[in-house]
Amino acid sequence: MQIIMKSINILKFSCAALLVAGMTSCDDFLNKEPESKSSPESFFTDATHLESYANDQYNNIFSTAGQWNYGRYGWDSTTDNQIGTEAPNEFTSDLYKTYMSGGSFEFYRIYHLNFFFDNALPKYGEALDGSQNTIRGEISAIKHYIGEMYFIRAWVYYDKLLRLGDFPIITTNLEQNLETLTAAAKRSPRNEVARFILEDLDKAIYLMGDRNYQTTRINRDAAMLFKSRVALNEGTWLKYFKGTAFVPGGEGWPGASAYPNYQYPSGSIDNEIAFFLTEAANAAKDVAEKYKGQLAQNTGISQSDDPTAGANAYFNMFADEDLSKYPEVLLWRQYALGLNTNNVPVYASRGNRLAGMTRQFVYNFLMKDGTPAYTHGTEADGDGYYKGDKTLADIRVNRDDRLRLFLKEPKQKNIIYNTNSKRNTHGVIEEPYPAITNNGVEDGYVTGLTSRKGGALDGDHYGNGAGYVGDPIMRAAEALLNYMEASYELNGSLDGSAREYWQILRRRAGVSDNIDATIAATNMSKEAELDWGAWSAGQVLSDPTLYNIRRERRSEYMCEGMRWDDIKRWRSLDQLTTNAYMPEGMHLWNTPMQNWYKDKSGASILYYEGDGSGKSAVVSGPDKSEYLRPYQRSAGTKGYSGLVWKMSHYLEPIQLKQMQLTSSDNTIGNSIIYQNPYWPTEPEQPATK
Repeated sequence: MQIIMKSINILKFSCAALLVAGMTSCDDFLNKEPESKSSPESFFTDATHLESYANDQYNNIFSTAGQWNYGRYGWDSTTDNQIGTEAPNEFTSDLYKTYMSGGSFEFYRIYHLNFFFDNALPKYGEALDGSQNTIRGEISAIKHYIGEMYFIRAWVYYDKLLRLGDFPIITTNLEQNLETLTAAAKRSPRNEVARFILEDLDKAIYLMGDRNYQTTRINRDAAMLFKSRVALNEGTWLKYFKGTAFVPGGEGWPGASAYPNYQYPSGSIDNEIAFFLTEAANAAKDVAEKYKGQLAQNTGISQSDDPTAGANAYFNMFADEDLSKYPEVLLWRQYALGLNTNNVPVYASRGNRLAGMTRQFVYNFLMKDGTPAYTHGTEADGDGYYKGDKTLADIRVNRDDRLRLFLKEPKQKNIIYNTNSKRNTHGVIEEPYPAITNNGVEDGYVTGLTSRKGGALDGDHYGNGAGYVGDPIMRAAEALLNYMEASYELNGSLDGSAREYWQILRRRAGVSDNIDATIAATNMSKEAELDWGAWSAGQVLSDPTLYNIRRERRSEYMCEGMRWDDIKRWRSLDQLTTNAYMPEGMHLWNTPMQNWYKDKSGASILYYEGDGSGKSAVVSGPDKSEYLRPYQRSAGTKGYSGLVWKMSHYLEPIQLKQMQLTSSDNTIGNSIIYQNPYWPTEPEQPATK
């Protein structure tokens, strides 16, 4: 009776989180008719059926510009690049805790994807060459839609890999009984999960090779680029976490209980690292060679600075309605007025929804001559070529165009077309002084250093929630960066292709392509103060070439959401376990910018702790730093003493309910699922390390 009741409980829980989750109720999904009102047997019989099923996944899978947290270009706001108003729980010592339910150890999307394969592949043929196909329609279209589904499953599994590491590999939907579900819950070692993802992507690449759809659909080149991303992530993760509890066979690896004496498929962890880095380099080069001459061109002129200037394709690639005109954009999401819209332009004309760039990030951008800013006088005053940082205008002079184009400055034009549009209900036409005293989501500026990526320049896009700029999900520039890094990590030197790709990116950014001069001028102790990417495993990198490859990635993908995954795979956070890090914003005190904040009588409105005004603090005081410190406005704010880290936080904890339900005696300790490194098995507890 106990076993029967437990089986019932595990099935009830499956509706929320367990292996076969994916139902909208506790009814078995297989007993439900698809939206076409046809049975699975008849539904997966025509190419249009496959297309319909794939289409339904797009809205659910890809992160979109419509997300309301920080807007599209605030996705680095848990890193050293951008911050919000208070520190995330991950950067505290005791607020990130275990939980009974919720979290990433669930199979909702995987269930729906496997349902597709269970029903479509028998009609198409497991060999994937179409020789056994019985599905009606053009064979290239049928292959393409199946390929899209392999890509999407890879996308979902990659998210699991990033968040959880080891994870069960499930390729078919399972019988709903206790023994089957429990056995399937066994986590596979992370490198084998990564290999499984690459296998799915190889299938996607093969199947989509004969068809060229609009880039609003998943395509062969996007799959190849994604393959390079996955392989680079796993290869560098294994390298920098080698020997630790975060890799199979490492000291304290919790998977040892399930896999004693684990052997890597390639024979050793070093061979495994080489395997993934080689896969990354090969896939990246495939894409880079095809698109290296088709990247969006940068004129170096921002219409925000000069409305009479011509359009700048590099700027507009992030704020155009139709991204199909940019070959660099391999995959994008389209929005349309009255159908599906976003708020990206509104945020770009204001404070980017409380996502502010840090001083450390801004100062890290190179000068146009390819030298670091610190080689040109002090950070505050500069030497004339570098103008210092006492005004936002000065910061932008003679800098990398990626900073110069996208760092906002007062008096610039946010909107230059259709300024009188009736649709413009929330756009700010002329950039104001950054509202650092305002913590309002709509109008506040966290650091005073704010990105304008996504600013459409057209008033028609500035209705509240009514913007329709496209969302660039994947750009070919990443392939150049992935090859540079993967090949250098493999060989310890820059080959001709890596050097060529690097120079292409540098020239587009308006920066000298004399890479060697940059490397020679790099002071790693200085970079370590500015950039988490200057660190790995608690040590400052000794190789300035590798560091500058990382810097190039940081600059090219500013505010686009790459940073969090990069700093984790490089193991760049260990030093925060012993030394807190304080993010800073604009140079506020003892600069002309201090005078921007006065009331009508001319009195300062920059209230801070201990100023004697009796007012609530709205900024950090000059006793803390001349630079604005958003986390030190008021005592008690998360991050007030700086950002700290625990090793456990590189991975999420496994939800405890899952462990309980997959135990032979209903106790977490006997679960087939093991907890991630240093996380406890009691609810609402912080990690031990």
